[in-house]
Formats: sequence, C-alpha cells, structure tokens
Amino acid sequence: MKYQIAIIGGGPAGYTAAEVAGKAGLSVVLFEKRSLGGVCLNEGCIPTKTLLYSAKVYDYAKHASKYAVTVPEASFDLGKIVARKSKVVRKLVLGIKAKLTAHQVNIVTGEATVIDKNTVKCGEEIYECENLLLCTGSDTFIPPIPGVDGVDYWTHRDALDNKEVPASLAIVGGGVIGMEFASFFNSLGVQVTVVEMMDEILGGMDKELSAMLRAEYAKKGIKFLLSTKVVGVAKEENGVTVSYENAEGAGSVSAEKLLMSVGRHPVMKGFGLENLNLELTERKCVKVDEHMQSSVPGVYVCGDLNGVSLLAHTAVREAEVAVHHILGKEDAMSYRAIPGVVYTNPEIAGAGMSEEALQAAGITYHTIKLPMAYSGRFVAENEGVNGVCKVLTADDGTVLGAHMLGNPASELIVLAGMAIEDRKKVDDWKRYVFPHPTVGEIFREL
Repeated sequence: MKYQIAIIGGGPAGYTAAEVAGKAGLSVVLFEKRSLGGVCLNEGCIPTKTLLYSAKVYDYAKHASKYAVTVPEASFDLGKIVARKSKVVRKLVLGIKAKLTAHQVNIVTGEATVIDKNTVKCGEEIYECENLLLCTGSDTFIPPIPGVDGVDYWTHRDALDNKEVPASLAIVGGGVIGMEFASFFNSLGVQVTVVEMMDEILGGMDKELSAMLRAEYAKKGIKFLLSTKVVGVAKEENGVTVSYENAEGAGSVSAEKLLMSVGRHPVMKGFGLENLNLELTERKCVKVDEHMQSSVPGVYVCGDLNGVSLLAHTAVREAEVAVHHILGKEDAMSYRAIPGVVYTNPEIAGAGMSEEALQAAGITYHTIKLPMAYSGRFVAENEGVNGVCKVLTADDGTVLGAHMLGNPASELIVLAGMAIEDRKKVDDWKRYVFPHPTVGEIFREL
C-alpha cells in the first residue's frame, strides 16, 4: 500500500493535514489509535466548552434578576450536562470522519509504528509513503509529588465524565485547564481551592488581566494559593489532603476530590520516533523549520509534538503549512499572533506579545487601555460586570499585542490577531465600519 502522505495522529493537526491533502488530490492514509479528533475534540477543547456553556447558562439563570427576569429555583442535572457533552462530541467526530471520507482519506484505526521515513506499520500491515507527518499530540503531565500514586485523583479526562457534584475540589495548577474546571465547578456550587506554584494564575497570559480574573473568582468563592508548592498528597477518609509550602510556612487543604492540572507534555514514545533520529530542541521536542519539516527531509511534525505552541488552532495552521510545502505552495508558519483564550466567565484572551514578554525582550512599547464599558453592547449585556481591553503598540502605533477580559473576548481577539500578524496600526481599525452596537467596536475607540 503506497501513499503520498502518511499521517500518524488524528487530532486537529492530523485530520486537518489529511483533509487539505485529500482535497488537493494526494493519496492519504491517516492512523488514529483512539478516536478521530484527538484530545481536543474528545477530551479537551470541545467537551470542556460544552460543559462551560451549561455552567454559563446556569449562572445567567441564577442571576437573571439583574436583567429584570425572574427564574424561580434554577437548577441543573450534571448527568444530563455530561450526556449532552458526549452527544456534541459524537456529532463532531462523525462530521470529521465524513469530511475525510469525502476526500478519499484512508482512515486506519490502530497503533502505528514508524519503521523509517518511508515506512509505517500498523497491525500486520505495512504502508509505504513519500511523506510522513507526525501529529501525535500530548499527554497530561503528572508531577512526582510524594503520595500521588496512593491517592485517587482526577485528570481533565476524569473530570469531564464525572456525574456527581463533589462538595469540595482541590486543583493543583492554575493554568488554562485548571481555571476552566475551577470556573465550571464553582458555578455548580462546589468549594474550589486552586494551588499554583507561580505568583499568578494563567502563566503566559497578561498578568494584570489574570489578576483581575482571579479577583473576580475570589469574589465568587474560589480560594487561591499562589507562590505555593505542593509537597505531598495523602488519602483521607472523606477525600484527599494536599500539603503545601509557601512564604507563610507549611499548610494543607482537604477536599473530596483532587484535580491534577499541572500541564501537558508531547507524546514522543510508543510510535517509533527513535527510528528517525530527528534533531531535537533544547527542551527535547522535535525541531522543525518554518515549513514544519524536521531535520529529515520528507518528515513533518505538526501540533504538540514540536512543543512550540500546545494549542489546537496552532496545530491546524501548522498542518496547512506542512501540506502546502509538500504541494510546492508558498507558505510559512508564523507564531506572531497565536491567540490564547481561557473560557471562564468572564472570558480572557490575548494575542501577540504581553507586557511581560516585551519587557523581557527590552522592546519599547506603549499601553492603550479602555474599560469594556466603552462598548454600549457590553454595558447592555453585562450588568454589574467590568472588563478591560488592553492594546500594546510600538512607537509608530503598530500593534504588538492585545489582551481582553470580558465576554466575548474569545470571538473578538481574532480582530487583534489579524492586525498583529499583518503589522497594522491602531489607526487602521478606524478605517473599518463596525456594526453598531457590538462589543468589537471597542477597537475603534482606542
């Protein structure tokens, strides 16, 4: 069986590459050992957002009186929320399969092993390929905390399928995944404690806005322990005890459930990567060029495996670039304006450089900051809620970064990302006619 492209991994990078290549008329085989869609669709981006939207609707129902609407005794059914999440995932997985099948992609379910750059084995079958795309994704990282092997803890996968509401939840890690689950369970009335080693939640996001989001959730009852190191976990009669140390000394927090959410690391074992002898980066990820090609010609690495940006939307774009290079189309990967979004309520989003990154790089910049209340639509739809739009510019007004706190930041950040990618200036936004009233008009107000 000979193919022009063989792809290992059916997540956002893998299925995008397969679709683009199939559309272009190339012969494609795609190997996926679990379900099409990878972590993102089956146990990441999509299911978490489905749960979070249910929580948001519940929040709106509980606080409907702010909008002069009476909702007597709002309640939720977690079992049905989880069932709806599973239904959404199934629908989207079937959609991906239908698209790939329409473009004659051969989908092979099973664990693929790389024999060499032109040969892949799956089961007893041998597949030959002219080009090889590695899109194996990432796994949850569980740090070697003393006692962790002796307690029952959740990863994000377990939390997604949980159908009972715990009285309390301790979350180790205040990054994106940790904060999204903190938001979800807080909305359901769970007592949540977030333990974070860094001095602020959401490392990599704008620190000022992250602190504002943290303050918002502290008002809602979430307890945050920052600059705090977890030194041990232990099973107790009614749950788990998390022992920690910080500047104030040693302490502990007890909770019915424990969620480990420290981060993710690329999957580099179990599929024959060692047989390719690829050059690695200092961080031990696979090194790639601007076309996503590794040190071995004809072998491309897209998504989390290259370790540049562990985000589904980055993986999608990397896959397009890789296939375009194979097709001989002019294209190159740019990481100038990769959006980062946290789907809490309110949402926080950023694109381009943060103030911290600009300061570390010694780049001179200017800050333009407006409350989201400058948008009439935001005021109409966010009673008693504050938000911020912060844009960072060079001396000539070129947009270097943008950061937003407030709904719907996830939908609006792309306006900033396009400006950053195309090196536009703040005044360029004023040339466009925005529909009124919309929250996006905030960019015209800068």
